[in-house]
Amino acid sequence: MNFDLALLFFFSISILFNALFIVVGINSIYSIFLLVFLFALSTGLLLLLESEFMALIFVIIYIGAISVLFLFVILMLDLKNHNSFKKFYDYMPSINLLVLIFLFSFFVIIFDSFAKNYYINNFLFNFNTNWFYKIECMTDLNALGQILYTHYVVEFLILGMILLLAVIGAVSLTFNGNKKNSIFTQKTFRQVSR
Repeated sequence: MNFDLALLFFFSISILFNALFIVVGINSIYSIFLLVFLFALSTGLLLLLESEFMALIFVIIYIGAISVLFLFVILMLDLKNHNSFKKFYDYMPSINLLVLIFLFSFFVIIFDSFAKNYYINNFLFNFNTNWFYKIECMTDLNALGQILYTHYVVEFLILGMILLLAVIGAVSLTFNGNKKNSIFTQKTFRQVSR
């Protein structure tokens, strides 16, 4: 078996089991840590599939911001542990019905989309082109950088100026022009008397 294929199966199966443990977990803090591990496994899978940009987005946005935000919210709310399987069997028929409706609509959309493929029986387009040999060997980040800094450099600079103006506007909204009120002094006598 190929090593890349073995890694692909490892990441895929680990992601599925990790997602299952997140849902059925009783402790919410453990679920958040498992969510961070799930995003790390997804990053490894995306790197294996040579999608470097999406892998970096997963690390920066999902692990660096969203998971940490969830962890802080759970720690600040001080949620108690509860058993999520207590009423699971009461909701089992409705859960099964929703899953069947979802799967039915999913397969209807897939088979309808394949039936509407106009190039399937056309004699002009009935050949297999391997597009992998027609592209250059370039990563996603290189392609994104070349497109962003060559074709869309003016738009990129305008966006940077808009973000700079937004930061200046946010600072100016919080800045009070009166210097007397902006200087905070401590009144120790009032604090000690309270």
